Amino acid sequence: MKLLISFILSGLLLTSPLAHGQAWRGQWITTAAARNAPNEWLAYTHDVQVARVPAQARLRIAADSKYWLWVNDQLVVFEGGLKRGPTPQDTYYDEVDVAPFLRPGNNKLYVQLWYFGKDGFSHKSSGRAGLLVDGQIGDQPVASGAAWRVAPLPAFGTAPAPQPNSRISEASLVYDARLAAQPLAWQPAREVGPAGTAPWNQLVRRPIPQWKNFGLTPYRNAARYERRGDTIMCRLPYNAQITPYLRVNAPAGQRIVMVTDNYVRFNGSSVNVRGEYITKDGEQEYESPGWLNGHWVYYVVPAGVQVLELKYRETGYHSEFAGRFTSSDPFLNRLWQKAQRTLYLTMRDNYMDCPDRERAQWTGDAVLESEESFYALDTQSHALARKWLRELVAWQRPDHSLYSPVPAGNWDQELPDQILATVGYYGLWTYYLHTGDRQTVADLYPHVQRYLALWEKRPDGLMAIRKGGWLWGDWGDNRDMLPLFNAWYYLALKGNYLLAKELGLTADAARHAQAMRALARAFNQTFWNGQSYRDPAYAGLTDDRVQALAVDAGLAEAAKYPALLQVLQQERHASPYMEKYVYEALYRMNYPRQANARLEQRFAEMVNNAYFTTLFEGWGIGKNGFGGGTVNHAWSGGGLTILSSRLCGVRPLTPGYGRFLVAPQPGSVAAAAATLACVKGKIVTDFRNETRRFVLRVTVPAGATARVQLPGRYRAVQLNGRPHQGKLELKPGTWQVVARK
Repeated sequence: MKLLISFILSGLLLTSPLAHGQAWRGQWITTAAARNAPNEWLAYTHDVQVARVPAQARLRIAADSKYWLWVNDQLVVFEGGLKRGPTPQDTYYDEVDVAPFLRPGNNKLYVQLWYFGKDGFSHKSSGRAGLLVDGQIGDQPVASGAAWRVAPLPAFGTAPAPQPNSRISEASLVYDARLAAQPLAWQPAREVGPAGTAPWNQLVRRPIPQWKNFGLTPYRNAARYERRGDTIMCRLPYNAQITPYLRVNAPAGQRIVMVTDNYVRFNGSSVNVRGEYITKDGEQEYESPGWLNGHWVYYVVPAGVQVLELKYRETGYHSEFAGRFTSSDPFLNRLWQKAQRTLYLTMRDNYMDCPDRERAQWTGDAVLESEESFYALDTQSHALARKWLRELVAWQRPDHSLYSPVPAGNWDQELPDQILATVGYYGLWTYYLHTGDRQTVADLYPHVQRYLALWEKRPDGLMAIRKGGWLWGDWGDNRDMLPLFNAWYYLALKGNYLLAKELGLTADAARHAQAMRALARAFNQTFWNGQSYRDPAYAGLTDDRVQALAVDAGLAEAAKYPALLQVLQQERHASPYMEKYVYEALYRMNYPRQANARLEQRFAEMVNNAYFTTLFEGWGIGKNGFGGGTVNHAWSGGGLTILSSRLCGVRPLTPGYGRFLVAPQPGSVAAAAATLACVKGKIVTDFRNETRRFVLRVTVPAGATARVQLPGRYRAVQLNGRPHQGKLELKPGTWQVVARK
């Protein structure tokens, strides 16, 4: 039963055949020479005879841990495979169409495999390197087995100390071109077993696209590289996931080091990854396959090496920057743009807290990142959110507890507040609202109920603090934990109440509603002191996080808003992670001016910093930040969501945007425009808040209806030039609303 559940959570039958009906025939293959040690590289090759090139030729490829595929010397897949795993035991596989790269006659398949061989915060090591290929090219079956050849790649090795910190599975690579010039020791492949064999177990189809490959690109300062001694400094257009390339003329044995500014200066207080290259004699080129990130790439080049060309290849999650935001406030524009860049930088195999120190899918971060992606990117980004939610639940332990980050091999601690954020209103429900993906929420809902049942109720009606593995709450001081955790639990109940109604689970919906009423009553009776929400036993400064969540959850009624505004204008304890909820609370209370003022005051240092295109983990860098202080943390981008969803006011009313709201709250912003790509199509809206009138334009995609809520009372309203009275419910098309003050 446990395995069957994991099959369901993967979103498909794991043993499902290919489209042409063939079951798995390939064998997992390796070599007797495999060390199964960290950072091992193997090459695989096989010839396939093709009489006639088919229109489509799909191969299924499973690899531990990553692979590069060439067909007839043409690169087909750049860094294929996903980190393990969809469950704690299982492995992902890719489907790749190789037809465009085939030719009549003999066709050579070549695979370069990188075995991490090391647990991390985003990967669970299987303990063994291996490759499995299965498919059909025309009438010719292709199945990995003893007929394939395999060889170690001795040119790849592990760079000298310092090694990347324990959170990262990838090694810092060194490539010795002198060893690459020697013939490979090809041997017949050793078969390990068919699909389903341990340690890789069941195979789950890759649920996200292959990486977007931007190709090799000259650096921004390619015409005149900046040199400091032996270091050539190459500028990237923005903080990006890149692999560095070089072409040099050199004597043999010269070591070239490739690092970024995020390795040297802004590493979050922990060593991350770099690349190194040892030259052979003569002209040569090399691209280090382990991706790095930063704003600058540094090549440390010994004397006597002639640099002919330096480039980089950006790769990343295959999604377009379909979302837009502009306004009359330059600060808000810069924040939105930096948040969008930071979001994209923290997406790859999974949502990441940061792309350098950890690459880990902390689920509280993913809650914010997924909601940002709905406004900033196209709908291909939805697949990464679905993968995150399914993985979280597929890793549920026998005692029904949930933990993050997952996938993970060397971490298994529960952060109860982050889990509640995920399984409730802001996680699972918000995902459903934006995607309309009923199947995923239906699959996950029963497992969420088992987790919520682990929480214990106190005699006074409040929920007891669940310590889990890490009693965190947030970075920073003055965390009033009891009301903070109770607000998160209420939001979890709220999300599951809404889900139960959608799924037709009447009894569950009634149970959640009753629990919400009881908890709201206990929350307000215990914590409200007439001026703020506080635990009577708490001695610190009033926690702004608690006030914000009380508003966002609906625990605080409108009569309390003026007092809560005073608290949120005075207290500044939330980290950038929790600041999104503060910002949203101010908008929910209809204080947009105060919300934007707080946003600008808190985020000024990172938004106005001309060096960085990304947002920081904490309010400063390094020791002035939190948790090591990385400079690329998408949890700081919650303002992007609020600017699109509250300032411009676009948010779904029904799952999948069948009906959506346009309710701008301009405050002191004279004009703003937002675009988002939803499952119905593109929504475009802009407003101008003029002295005598408010002008709003909205484009409604096919299959959707927009409900417009104007930000005030007006003496007359025109819709597309004609007088209008009553509710504004807009059908598909482009509309202009002019409201006269």
